[in-house]
Amino acid sequence: MVRVKPFAAVRPPKAMAGEVSAPPYDVLNSEEASRLATEKSLLHITKPEIDFTPIAGEHEDRVYERAVANFKKWQQNGWLVRDPKECYYIYAQTMGDRTQYGFVLCAHTDDYASGIIKKHELTRKDKEDDRMVHVRNQSANIEPVFFAFKDHKGLAEITARTIAGEPEYKFTDENGFGHTFWVISDDASISKITEYFSHDVDAFYVADGHHRTAAAARVGAERRAANTNHTGDEEYNFFMAVCFPESELHIMDYNRVVKDLNGLSEEEFVEALRKDFEVKEDSSAPSALHEFGMYLSGKWYKLIARPGRYDDKDPIGVLDVTVLSNLVLDRILGIKDLRTDKRIDFVGGIRGLGELERRVDSGEMKVAFALYPVSMEQLINIADTGNIMPPKTTWFEPKLRSGLAIHTF
Repeated sequence: MVRVKPFAAVRPPKAMAGEVSAPPYDVLNSEEASRLATEKSLLHITKPEIDFTPIAGEHEDRVYERAVANFKKWQQNGWLVRDPKECYYIYAQTMGDRTQYGFVLCAHTDDYASGIIKKHELTRKDKEDDRMVHVRNQSANIEPVFFAFKDHKGLAEITARTIAGEPEYKFTDENGFGHTFWVISDDASISKITEYFSHDVDAFYVADGHHRTAAAARVGAERRAANTNHTGDEEYNFFMAVCFPESELHIMDYNRVVKDLNGLSEEEFVEALRKDFEVKEDSSAPSALHEFGMYLSGKWYKLIARPGRYDDKDPIGVLDVTVLSNLVLDRILGIKDLRTDKRIDFVGGIRGLGELERRVDSGEMKVAFALYPVSMEQLINIADTGNIMPPKTTWFEPKLRSGLAIHTF
């Protein structure tokens, strides 16, 4: 079972949550962050390269040092304040007519090492290293990771009771998404939450934040190696996560755009597709597994994979990202490695099919592919069987807002 604990969050005063909090560090480039950041924005801590003129490189020593200085400054100025006791928190995100409710808590690094915290993606060492420097320098998890867990009746009842009360924060962000936050400070509820997770929840599933999770685990391992009196209960063994019941989460499509047709004419390319797909002109989005949308020269096509071209009994082989990679990107377009090939790019479903059209119509890309999204059931099955998804498979929205709670150690 998972190991969790409450923590005394460092967070904004009630009236300042919308102003201090910010999008995650990895959804904005430096120029976008610079334009968005106001005086008190957490972006000065998560993307401190924006404090320099011209904007500095993200991995420069002075940038890492400025992050530490800014975190201290925000606390000294009262823009971030520590709670007087260890609490759990409920964080709700609303996008359109859908709201998801997550527990903000601390998970244990041992659970990551042992596989109780289950991943579905590989991490890149350079990105791990970058996040590790931030965590190590700050002795804090400035931004949470995003976990899912299997639905639990008792935890759902605590959520329902909590959200019936007055929230600590309630605001709408620059994208129109709603963020609401409650503090759970009574000892009875805290004890019950710990009991439910520790006795009944057998795993956490990393939905978003694989690199931050890995970085936190590495810093925890460093700290324990340096502590001859290590017990496993020290605060450095824990890191901050927002944990949502799986039934409330929705995975969006994660689409692909490609720069060229690998030397083929458009007619040759479409003809090559017919070996493995039924191809017809159709502008509707994919509505089922093994259906793909393709945008080429101002036209939308529907590609339907022919029977026998995929393996529905294989948790990876059944994924449409696998089908497209094997039958189109690799076999026809010669793209062997999605992580390193510069001819391909990826577009999150939140941007819509219009973004795929724009990238092709602009001449930047030659062809775009729209995919049917992966389900939470598929993600959990892949993680439970120890498999790893291909790169850029899942897109969760809305993203967690950074700065509503910070865990220090």
